[in-house]
Amino acid sequence: MKILVLGANGQLGFELMRAAWAPGTELVGLPYPAFDVTRPGDVEAAVAAHAPALLVNATAHTAVDKAESEVDLSFAINRDGPGAMAAACASRGIPFIHVSTDYVFDGTKDGIYTEDDPINPIGVYGASKAAGEAAVRTATPRHVILRTSWVYSAYGNNFVKTMLRLGQEREEMRVVADQHGSPTAAADLAAAIVQIAAAIETTGSTAWGTYHLTGSGYTTWHGFAEQIFRRLEERTGKRPRLSAIGTADYPTPARRPANSRLDCSRARERLGVSCPPWQDSLDRVIDELFTNPPQA
Repeated sequence: MKILVLGANGQLGFELMRAAWAPGTELVGLPYPAFDVTRPGDVEAAVAAHAPALLVNATAHTAVDKAESEVDLSFAINRDGPGAMAAACASRGIPFIHVSTDYVFDGTKDGIYTEDDPINPIGVYGASKAAGEAAVRTATPRHVILRTSWVYSAYGNNFVKTMLRLGQEREEMRVVADQHGSPTAAADLAAAIVQIAAAIETTGSTAWGTYHLTGSGYTTWHGFAEQIFRRLEERTGKRPRLSAIGTADYPTPARRPANSRLDCSRARERLGVSCPPWQDSLDRVIDELFTNPPQA
């Protein structure tokens, strides 16, 4: 089975390229700038040249605050690119896996969000990702859309690496405690995609549609940071004082959903995939960062 990964040099793309694929899998990864999702011809050319049995989209404009001033770029990457990928797949009968976000919701629900809840993004990033979902659904029925949240890894730039760095530089940290969600290791997301791909290869199909897939369990950014600093102290003896603040105390260009808790039971029941407890995955990522960090 030949699998084409677009955006192979992002957090998810990196993990997909080193994931444990089934023997005999031919994995082709196209990184930026060799592949530029904003160039209309690149998508069609990539799919035509490589003729994969499955396409995985790991591209995304994920800079939430920058998106507020980079509206056209956000929609080009998060809507137009996936739409073009899905169309290229549809014309060739190729299944398509696309990754979306908790930011398609406004975060006002009291309970946990299911896939059937209405979306209502409150920022450019969320709106562009919601538009990307719609473009994929319109272009091809043979798709799996995975909504995830708070992605991190030992590779690239993310909250975990920032907290580890600042935790060794500062005596005190203030972190938002009124935004709730699930940290998700990119490696866990990649492992789930490997499982979905194996099911498609075996049966030629799967339960197409939109699913939620995040690390198991819920916390806040403050709780996430607390766990990071606990592990930092075990390894370095350093641990900053951590203060809880509200979203109003930390203004940003983009609004964030207060509630990003996603119900992942549908992915477990229909696709047979789930992620470990977020604390366990965090331990593995921090171990890697302290023992054998990737070059990024």
